[in-house]
Amino acid sequence: MKSILVTTEHRGVWYAEVEESTDLSQSTLKDLKNCRMAIYWGTTKGLHQLAETGPTNNSKISAPCDILVLHKVTGVFAVTDEAKAKWNKSNS
Repeated sequence: MKSILVTTEHRGVWYAEVEESTDLSQSTLKDLKNCRMAIYWGTTKGLHQLAETGPTNNSKISAPCDILVLHKVTGVFAVTDEAKAKWNKSNS
């Protein structure tokens, strides 16, 4: 599985895990696993900090769930192993 950060036209930001073969160039993504929404970023370096180092103590992160279909995707960001560990540890 590949870890990604996804943004949408409606300002949504999600951490998600997808199959390595997933086509990330589509404006609709399917079968996103272990998703968590960034309700409040809590970062000092913006969205990229969430992808590089993960949520901070000030971030508000949703409970995990799978997303079957996510429409109007505007961006897909690579997530580092460090950030992945923090996303999966978040209990907000």
